[in-house]
Amino acid sequence: MGTRYIPATGPNLGPVKVVRNLRQLKRSVYLDANATTALLPEVYDVMVPYLLGECGNASSSHRHGRQARAALENARQQVAYLLNANDSEIVFTSGGTEADNLAILGAQTEPGAHIITSSIEHHAGLHAVEKLERKGCEATYLPVGANGQVNPVDVFSALRPSTRLISIMLANNETGVLQPAEEIGRIAREHGVLFHTDAVQAAGKVPIDVERIGCDLLSISGHKMHGPQGTGALFVRRGVKLDPMFLGGMQELGRRAGTENIAGIVGFGEAAVLARNGLKDGSLKKLAKLRDALENSVLLEVEDAGVNGSRNERVPNTTNIWFGGIDGPALLAMLDRMGVSVSGGSACNSGACEPSHVLIAMGLTPGRAIRSVRFSLSKQTTAEDVDFAIWQVTEAVGKLREKEATSRATRNGQRHPKACTGPERA
Repeated sequence: MGTRYIPATGPNLGPVKVVRNLRQLKRSVYLDANATTALLPEVYDVMVPYLLGECGNASSSHRHGRQARAALENARQQVAYLLNANDSEIVFTSGGTEADNLAILGAQTEPGAHIITSSIEHHAGLHAVEKLERKGCEATYLPVGANGQVNPVDVFSALRPSTRLISIMLANNETGVLQPAEEIGRIAREHGVLFHTDAVQAAGKVPIDVERIGCDLLSISGHKMHGPQGTGALFVRRGVKLDPMFLGGMQELGRRAGTENIAGIVGFGEAAVLARNGLKDGSLKKLAKLRDALENSVLLEVEDAGVNGSRNERVPNTTNIWFGGIDGPALLAMLDRMGVSVSGGSACNSGACEPSHVLIAMGLTPGRAIRSVRFSLSKQTTAEDVDFAIWQVTEAVGKLREKEATSRATRNGQRHPKACTGPERA
C-alpha cells in the first residue's frame, strides 16, 4: 500500500489524499497527444470499407470512381463544417506539415516580399519561411512574452508596404498557449495582407471559425484529433490564389495534384464530426479538469517546479512543466521505463540535446528549457491515467534529485548523508 495525492478523483478535483494499492496502479499511460492521437473506433469503422472493398479513384467516371468521389466530397463537407468554411475552400493534404508548406510557399511571394511570423512556430512553418528568405524574401520573427503569446501591437508595428503574408499559429504545440488570432486577423484585413494560421494543435480542442478569425489560410491535421495519420487539410479562402507544390493532375481544383487518399480522408471527415460534437458535449471541460488536476497535484507534490506559459489562454489538454534540479532527458527516460509517455523541452540528436526554440523564445534559460516536460492528454485519458502519472512523476523526480545529490556529494569528496551507517559525531 502507498499514500498518493490524486486530485483527479476528488469531488472538486482539488488535492485529495487517498490510499491506493500500488500494484493495481501498474499500467502504461500515454500523455503525448500533441504528438499524435489514437484512432477512435468510429473512425476506424468508416475507413474499413475503403481499405478492403470499396476500390475507386475519385477522378474516374465509372461507378466505383463516382462512389469514391461521393465519399471524398462528404468528408470535405465534414471538415468544412468543423471550421465554418465552404466545401470548396478545403484542400486535402497529407498532414499539417504539407498544409503549412502549401500555405507559406504557395502564397505567391516574390523576391523582396516581406513575411511576418513568430519565433515559436512549428518547424513546418519556420523552415518554409526560411526557404523563402533564401529565395530573396525578407522575414520578421516576432518575439513572445513569458506567457508565450505574440503581442498584436508587434504585428502591427512589423508591417511594411512590402508585407505579403502573416503566418502565426493558433495554438502552440509545446505549451498549448493560444495566440490572439482574431486581433491579428483584423490587422491583416485592414492592411490587405494574407493571414495564415497553423491550427493543427487547436482543431478539436477549441472552436474554430475562419470567419471570426478572419484568416485566409488555415492548416489542420487528422492525427492530432483522433483521425488517421497522413491526412490533413488547408483552408483556402475563396479568391486566394496558391501556387501548387505538386504538379500532375487537377485534383483539389488544381491546388494539390495526386490521387486522393480516400480511406484516410473518410476517416479524417469522421474525426472532424466527432471533434465538433466534442466541442458541445462537455468532454473538453472534463479534459481541462483532468489536465488541471495533473498540473496542480504535480506542483503540490514536487518542489522547485512551475508551468511554462499562460495558464489561462491555452487549449484544454496541455501543460508544460519545468522541474529544477534534474536532468530533463533522464526524467523522460525514467518515466518511459515507469510507464508514462511524455515529451520534453529539447530535441536530442546524436547524443546532443538542444533546448526547445519555443521555450527559449519565452525567456527560459537553456537549462530550464531542457528540464521541461510537456503533458498532453486526449479524449481517451482517464482519471486513473492521471492518478498514475502524478504518482510516477513525483517518484521519478525524487529519485533523480536523490541521485544528483549523491553524485554532487561524491564529487565534493563527501559521503551522502543516507550513505552514513555509523552514529553522528558530537
